[in-house]
Amino acid sequence: MYDSGSVVIAKVQFTDTYEIKKRPVLILYEEYGNIVVAGITSNLDMIGIPLLKKEGLLKDSIIKINYIFTISEKMIYKSLFSLDINKRKQVYNEITKKLNIILK
Repeated sequence: MYDSGSVVIAKVQFTDTYEIKKRPVLILYEEYGNIVVAGITSNLDMIGIPLLKKEGLLKDSIIKINYIFTISEKMIYKSLFSLDINKRKQVYNEITKKLNIILK
């Protein structure tokens, strides 16, 4: 079982190709072996929530709240660290804002 707020390395398929690579992702929630995640990129030009090197990754990165998808728990390679409560709240608040726009 994987906890919400955990950053893990997982096999991720890119949206513009069929290529699959190991990349960091943020676990949003897990249910029945299916894990909903947000992609993380080191491309600082992307839009999202900053995730600084001092928070646990090898380099400053961005949590891409516009790149949310489901993976199998079998696609997780290893756990890295967990976000602190304030960063988790920031992520969930931003996702909620995006979903509220849809409901209007």
